[in-house]
Amino acid sequence: MNSEYAKELPPTWDKFARFFAALGDTYRQQIVLIFEPNEELCVNEIANMFSLSRPAISHHLKVLRDAQLLVCEKRGKEVYYSVNYSYCADVLKSVHEYVLEKAYIPTDNPQSVDRAIA
Repeated sequence: MNSEYAKELPPTWDKFARFFAALGDTYRQQIVLIFEPNEELCVNEIANMFSLSRPAISHHLKVLRDAQLLVCEKRGKEVYYSVNYSYCADVLKSVHEYVLEKAYIPTDNPQSVDRAIA
């Protein structure tokens, strides 16, 4: 048992709760998925794709922005959003590395390693 984590999370884990909580909502998942790579969309463009009200879309965008999944830039009166792919990749890489480390199985049985990763 590793009791130290009952008191405090590892330093690199502080971002996980917000990241995964933000993705815990289907609408927020859909919002992230509508973006093409390097695409920027304004609130109106995003809102027009959904049956939700503009205030509801704005709330979801705020949650995604606060969790750093989206970045935004104000231009004139419009705010443009884009996916923060590098941050998403960083968070998922950290989780992946942790899981691989904990799922480590001695290499004298390579088939077990493949099953643990799959």
